Amino acid sequence: MEYTAQTPDEFIAELKKRLSQNPGCGVSHYNLGTAYVAKGRLVEAEAEFLSAVECSPSLAEAYVQLGGLAMNKGNLDGCLEWNEKASRARPLFAVPFGNIGFVHLQRGEVDKAEKALRRAVKIDPKYVQALATLGNALYMKGDVDGAEFHSAKALEVEPHFGPAINTLALVAMERGDFPKAKEFLDRARATGFEPHPGLVQEIEAGLAK
Repeated sequence: MEYTAQTPDEFIAELKKRLSQNPGCGVSHYNLGTAYVAKGRLVEAEAEFLSAVECSPSLAEAYVQLGGLAMNKGNLDGCLEWNEKASRARPLFAVPFGNIGFVHLQRGEVDKAEKALRRAVKIDPKYVQALATLGNALYMKGDVDGAEFHSAKALEVEPHFGPAINTLALVAMERGDFPKAKEFLDRARATGFEPHPGLVQEIEAGLAK
């Protein structure tokens, strides 16, 4: 399916024209939805993604996008529900399992988070967000070695991924190595990641002893 558009607005116009001729094309609805997201037109984006899954119930990416829009509104239940639909539509698609794990972790459901995240990284061993979130989940469970392992794996894929570096700072602090923790903290900040103020204070207090 070739597109001739040169700008986002032209792309939107082209997709609208295609949909006027073939309103049942789920992929065109999905593409129009992503174009609207890029423009910040989220209400219109949501309508297109809903049309996409109505036309193509197996279009897992559209469910994931709807989950992202729900998360954007602070609706964790909606985010979970849409990503679960995505995982059922396409069981070998890693992204919804990563998102499911993230939602469970936000709710403090660490075992559920770990299960979903392990599924995600089994499907895609280089899925950096899932690796980093799994490292965080294992840290919360008290599995410091597991947290270190998966955070390091995330950094093999993306060396400047702040959340994974932050988890390594937590790991170093847990082991009482405050200079190392400070080093990781500075690295995390250099990526634009903002560590929790409590962690910063705890590391500074450890260094002052």
